[in-house]
Amino acid sequence: MSPSTGADSTRDRIVTAATAEFSRHGIAGARIERIAKAARTSKERLYAYFRSKEELYATVAARELTAVAEATRLDPTDLPGYAGRVHDYFTAHPERLRLMNWGRLELRGARPADPNDPIQATVHHKNEQLRDAQKAGHLDPAWDPADILMFVNQLAMSWAGQADLMPADEQERARFLSERRTAIVAAVQRLFPAVSS
Repeated sequence: MSPSTGADSTRDRIVTAATAEFSRHGIAGARIERIAKAARTSKERLYAYFRSKEELYATVAARELTAVAEATRLDPTDLPGYAGRVHDYFTAHPERLRLMNWGRLELRGARPADPNDPIQATVHHKNEQLRDAQKAGHLDPAWDPADILMFVNQLAMSWAGQADLMPADEQERARFLSERRTAIVAAVQRLFPAVSS
């Protein structure tokens, strides 16, 4: 099928509708009928673009990873700044963290490790960035890059999706999250001090 403006528009609508559906219901709970209806297209048309629900989820997850990477920009010489950006992104968009977690919960072990998988490829690339920073003397080489990435990300995302633990009032919530961000940045700074230029 040759790409055209109409085709691209239909595909984009499907991906947008699928993003909302997967965020709400996970992969197993998502329904192709609902996605097609929200995208204003037919199931048959949807399957012309995506052979399966899992393939559609992989496309949605890859797009989300690109958005996260652009919004957070890993800088191995300033991991506290990176942690702050990850915190900001996922506390502003908890549904996107939920979207990624569904894949971990439902697809883990369902297929063998694939180096072309967008999530694995992203993790590999970030680990290489951290390893290069260690070689350049910007990070303590005693740490395994995989541990650095895991610790920083887990600290940064610790308050995302924790709405039940936050104040209901919008202003109080903003102040609360600002204080949590300060604590996260300070914790990462102690673990992995930023390089002063």
